Amino acid sequence: MKKQAAGDGPVIIKKYANRRLYNTESSSYITLDHLAAMTREGRDFKVVDAKTDEDITHNVLTQIIMEEEARGQTMLPVNFLRQLIAMYGDSMQAFVPSYLEASMESFRRNQEQFKSAVEGAFANSPFAELAKRNMQMFEAATAAFKPQGPATTAAPKPAPSPAAGGDDDVSALKAELARLQEKIEKLGH
Repeated sequence: MKKQAAGDGPVIIKKYANRRLYNTESSSYITLDHLAAMTREGRDFKVVDAKTDEDITHNVLTQIIMEEEARGQTMLPVNFLRQLIAMYGDSMQAFVPSYLEASMESFRRNQEQFKSAVEGAFANSPFAELAKRNMQMFEAATAAFKPQGPATTAAPKPAPSPAAGGDDDVSALKAELARLQEKIEKLGH
């Protein structure tokens, strides 16, 4: 996840009593949206209370999630939130953070494998452009899980009309579709 760009170590962000955030690397005031963008870009940062030097990164990241959820960017289902709250004070509470981290890392790995498999399956085929647009939509739908940054989506273009070649094109498409279905079945196992 960490794709540290400039400088060594995490960028220090100071949070002042007036709730303003100061980026010590760029010597400028920033917003929570800037921190969200830094997270998506893979920039590591640490938020500290300007007065006490206490690390408050966890609280600020939680605040970013709450703002994203409030904007209608809901990703956390109500049932999941209830289960998470129920885990506080439970004997398994200590294991939840590492479990959630491992689950997210596994999700990201699976997402990359799926992307590679789809790109490889459709390379140099009549489905290549369609697969490319579908991957753009898939990336947009899962952008929150990608620390590299939000996926950009291009408006889907209408599928090109089949060439007037007729039977040869249809046969080739059927053969390609059968091959792709086999690959998808293998991925599912």
